[in-house]
Amino acid sequence: MPYDPEKDKVLKKWKSEETGLVLSINRYGEGEAKLQIGPRILKKKDGTDGAPVKAGRLSMEDVIWLNDMLDEIRDELGRLNQPQ
Repeated sequence: MPYDPEKDKVLKKWKSEETGLVLSINRYGEGEAKLQIGPRILKKKDGTDGAPVKAGRLSMEDVIWLNDMLDEIRDELGRLNQPQ
């Protein structure tokens, strides 16, 4: 079965203002909701958002921010993955 972009949905998204790291909860079709780490959206010199790039290796700032977000992410994933 080929990939269908119409079935790929972003359900919730968070972005670190300090590092540009993006976390999102995504679901493909009727599958399980899952956490995606990345991309990273860096700021240009003029202050606007640049093009998304791979998250790459996480800095200590990224890890602290991710740790701070985990309770909210876990609650949201649990809510989204409950049987209907």
